[in-house]
Amino acid sequence: MARTIALATLVAGTIDILYAALLSAIYGRGPAAMLRYVASGPLPSAKDMGAAGSALGLIVHFTLMAIMAGVYVLAARDRPSMIAKPIHWGALYGLVTYVVMNLIVVPLRFDTPMPPTPLSIAFQLFAHVVLVGIPIAKITTRSLQTTRFA
Repeated sequence: MARTIALATLVAGTIDILYAALLSAIYGRGPAAMLRYVASGPLPSAKDMGAAGSALGLIVHFTLMAIMAGVYVLAARDRPSMIAKPIHWGALYGLVTYVVMNLIVVPLRFDTPMPPTPLSIAFQLFAHVVLVGIPIAKITTRSLQTTRFA
């Protein structure tokens, strides 16, 4: 299980953070500032920490991704339907992670405008469903199928 969680974390976390960095660069904020913002969730002073704050942002991002991957892997190991339909369940899980992060966690921690803009919703849904949920589900399925038939 730990290996599956680690691989899902690494793959989904890397794809997601590269997408976030690209969007940050396109919108003129810059990847380093975006990472400091991520770190400022648990450590508000990270916004003013320069490179160290950005490094902490990567740690926070991958920690959150490990939690997301761990929850999915642990849920899927006892639910054959999640293994049988990884795209379906991965997309649904991505939607759940979107709701939890963007409608609960982020608004509780940050003063974010509600409702989010339609463009923000689209970008975030794409990231959570396509870049996080589905890769985690596909990696989990491959791992659990291999384990069961080995």
